[in-house]
Amino acid sequence: MTDVSANNAATYVVGVDYGTLSGRALVVRVQDGVEVGTAVHPYAHAVIERTLPGDDKQLPPDWALQHPGDWIDVLKTAVPAAVKNAGIDPNDVIGIATDFTACTVLPTTADGTPLSELHPDRPHAWPKLWKHHAAQGQADRINALAHERGEPWINRYGGKISSEWEFAKGLQVLEEDPEIYAETQRWIEAADWIIWQLAGVETRNQCTAGYKGIFQDGAWPTREYLAALNPNFADFVEEKIKHPLAALGDRAGSLTESAAEWTGLPAGIAVAVGNVDAHVTAPAAQSIAPGQMVAIMGTSTCHVMNGATLAEVPGMCGVVDGGIVAGLYGYEAGQSGVGDIFGWFVDTQLPPSYHQAAAEKNQDPHEYLSELAAEQAVGASGLIALDWHNGNRSILVDHELSGVLVGATLATKPEDIYRALVEATAFGTRTIIDAFEASGVPVDELVAAGGLLKNKFLMQIYADVANRPISVIGSDQGPALGSAIHAAVAAGAYEDVPAAANAMGRVERAVYRPDPARAKAYEALYVEYRTLHDYFGSNGLLHRLRRIRNEAHR
Repeated sequence: MTDVSANNAATYVVGVDYGTLSGRALVVRVQDGVEVGTAVHPYAHAVIERTLPGDDKQLPPDWALQHPGDWIDVLKTAVPAAVKNAGIDPNDVIGIATDFTACTVLPTTADGTPLSELHPDRPHAWPKLWKHHAAQGQADRINALAHERGEPWINRYGGKISSEWEFAKGLQVLEEDPEIYAETQRWIEAADWIIWQLAGVETRNQCTAGYKGIFQDGAWPTREYLAALNPNFADFVEEKIKHPLAALGDRAGSLTESAAEWTGLPAGIAVAVGNVDAHVTAPAAQSIAPGQMVAIMGTSTCHVMNGATLAEVPGMCGVVDGGIVAGLYGYEAGQSGVGDIFGWFVDTQLPPSYHQAAAEKNQDPHEYLSELAAEQAVGASGLIALDWHNGNRSILVDHELSGVLVGATLATKPEDIYRALVEATAFGTRTIIDAFEASGVPVDELVAAGGLLKNKFLMQIYADVANRPISVIGSDQGPALGSAIHAAVAAGAYEDVPAAANAMGRVERAVYRPDPARAKAYEALYVEYRTLHDYFGSNGLLHRLRRIRNEAHR
């Protein structure tokens, strides 16, 4: 291990954060975590939801794909641009690490070639983004059979496997395009595939394997269980995903000559094992002690937290030994839509007059609506909403649910609805906190990270609804900083992730504090939210509406 405190020469690491719409590279000084340069590369193909590139055939509802070439372009553009912006000598970079959305998974050949390169006209050959929700039917069968057979792993996932995860998506490929399934030699998380491209070696990280790949207690689901789902699915583990797992912060390998050409970094530097965008953020926020829940708030929200003991929390996404840092149980929960909901409202529902008024005040529509909504007293609009516009990840784990707005009248204004949507997402986070605490997993501190931090109106509502202080990560680029921390460990600059986090991470404690009067008023609204939550989450109405919609599309 390198003693960074004894080394007068500055060294650097690069963290690359692969998001839903873009990739960001961040150059960080190893000694103290100072961020010296950054660059962003938007994906040319963004999210593929309507038609495949070069094709005009409509994709079915609830599909979300990505282009692996966009991920490589991040390495070719954002990394060298970040190093240039930092003004450093590339030879002073000692390691690189990446984080990815998950479960974003793709079928490849044995050498890692994406099947989308070989069959660009076949939808199932393309990588399935985390928010691909078209495998809900497969997920329902996975869950029903697991409970029927008493599979020991099912309660490690709150009693339900998500349609977003590896097995549901893999089963969908088998049942809808068996030829592509047969040609799939690797069913691999993008988090691991990108490391393959950087280091030239195939690896699997224990984070995605545990949370998205149903790896528990040293094993994946059995061949017998998989055969009971579908006889042709029996060898899914053995043939397509089984691989030795690597711990977070380990060195996956060294940067290849070709990847060095892409990035402008020296060949041979450390490449860290892959990781997930939410989970790398906890060390960046110096919030890896048991009871510190980190909410990474962006297009969706992921809640991660360490615990000293193993517990089963209804509706959680999973609990994995060493899933965030070694030696602790990492818990995960989440909300499938948060910033995406606000974006949908502004893009599709906001009248032109509001866009014009925002422009006249030199504000974007979100700032303008937040300013108007902040003037209201709690409950003044008479509205309450359910934040299920992209389904429900926790605690119902049902991506065929949809959004609900109750209480609208002819006097309802756009800012009323905007505030109700913000409050709904805050109530969703409160529901997750309550589920953990009811299961004996205390939440001692709520720490926020992600792009939504810039909205102070939103953050104050979260503090009031949760009725607890909210700490804030001290970086605008939490996942990329978290990846950089893991790169430093992989390069040997620190003994482990906690040591690197202590030196390189940063957080501001208790930035937002609940207002007692507003917190009390929100308690009454939260009761009504939970009434709606339990009613619409169980009565089948939203499922029936979705089936009617799907039939209409056919």
